[in-house]
Amino acid sequence: MKKTFALIDLDCANCAAKMERAIAKIDGVNEVTVSFLAQKLVLDADDARFDEIVDAAAAAIRKVDSDCKLKK
Repeated sequence: MKKTFALIDLDCANCAAKMERAIAKIDGVNEVTVSFLAQKLVLDADDARFDEIVDAAAAAIRKVDSDCKLKK
């Protein structure tokens, strides 16, 4: 399943790159793109575990930038 999410208060391009690398390591993620300019996350992940993977991605985002939120 592929889905796009808005990112609220993403501060910098470096943070976006760190988030992308962290989310890519989550088991079940096929492809991920984090865009600082668009303030978006595009996530392609295993359909059966998609909600669990989104929760793990949100946790990874908070770990990199505690002010940034994933809008589900």
